[in-house]
Amino acid sequence: MKTLIKNGMIINPADQTYEKKDVLIEDGIVIKIESSIDHQTDEVIDASDCWVTPGLIDVHVHLRDPGFEYKETIATGSESAAKGGFTTVCAMPNTNPAIDSKYVVDYIRLKAEKEAVVNVLPIGAITMGQEGKTLAHIEEMAEAGVCAISEDGYSVMDAGLLKKAMISAKKVNLPVLSHCEDETLSGGVMNAGSVADSLQLKGIPAEAEEVIIARDIILAEKTGAKLHICHLTTKGGVDLLRFAKSKGLSVSAEVCPHHFTLTDEAVRSYDTNTKMHPPLRTQSDIDAIKEGLRDGTLELIATDHAPHHIKDKNCDYSKAANGIVGLETSVALTITELVETGILTPMQMVEKMSYSPAKMLGIDKGTLSIGKAADITIINPSETYSINVNKFVSKSKNSPFHGKQVKGKVKYTIVNGKVVYSDTKVI
Repeated sequence: MKTLIKNGMIINPADQTYEKKDVLIEDGIVIKIESSIDHQTDEVIDASDCWVTPGLIDVHVHLRDPGFEYKETIATGSESAAKGGFTTVCAMPNTNPAIDSKYVVDYIRLKAEKEAVVNVLPIGAITMGQEGKTLAHIEEMAEAGVCAISEDGYSVMDAGLLKKAMISAKKVNLPVLSHCEDETLSGGVMNAGSVADSLQLKGIPAEAEEVIIARDIILAEKTGAKLHICHLTTKGGVDLLRFAKSKGLSVSAEVCPHHFTLTDEAVRSYDTNTKMHPPLRTQSDIDAIKEGLRDGTLELIATDHAPHHIKDKNCDYSKAANGIVGLETSVALTITELVETGILTPMQMVEKMSYSPAKMLGIDKGTLSIGKAADITIINPSETYSINVNKFVSKSKNSPFHGKQVKGKVKYTIVNGKVVYSDTKVI
């Protein structure tokens, strides 16, 4: 099978290519990238006016399978990823049962091989059942194929136990993805502050996040583990990351589109789709996040794709489930909020959504180069439209962005040389 992509603007952070070129794919591999290619092929894709990028990678996705298939499945989650331009997604372990042994890892991988249209990499739990008491089988899960370990949804509050996990993770070269929240300072439903006070809702203070970020940075320095901070939301957190990087530590962090787009003012509507974990913060936090993205302190953009059934959201705000569907809005929100406003260049955006995630995970992806697997995303950065949750292919529709005017549309998603999404449909 041969496919030719014509007339697209190649954006490849690996070698800083930003040039209009053609790409020839054969049997799932990129075999030629030149200014003009004339070759007999099975398929020709006209990428005029589009970016042609290495396949996007999301390191933070909840596929809900096994155990919560009424919210999402590996099949529907992968289709949502394909529509969003993602060729690889990393599945968080807060399933039922949790991904805490090789047997659950094998289940995820085998089911993904049969049902997923994109690459699915399982993330192993740090503790058994994510209960924070006993270490999960980290070395066994590494051998079975997890790409990282995480307790996402919780912090491992026992610092000694987390230190042991970091030592084990370093042995098998796995990054530790940390959800940072001190449960003794938390317990609220939105950001602590004047908005929470006016709405009479219990708040989650910034220090709940920052205390654990600081602790985990210290543990990473002592153990030499690779630490990645999930969904960072506070100005203080950005400052802590900047400090860790100044010391040369192997620490990275991601930020989610909803956290650089919305503030806690959005909660005034009592729309439960604005309830997430960690919560929407203040404008000063957003400003700090944008500066961290601009100067490279924040290296990754991830979605924290968290699908929920309508019954989980159609209730009182304090009782509603946390999280939003993120895979199908990430590209447009990032272009609209960061590229169009000059915060990021197109190259920086692709770096944070493909090259840097691959580098953090230590996987051979995130580049558009000869001899590499043809995982490719084609984006029209100028196309405008209104987000419509009713057109999501995710099984769930929980998003606060319904009706928002955005710019930037995924036109094709190609995985191992196969077109899995084309403009309006998953193939």
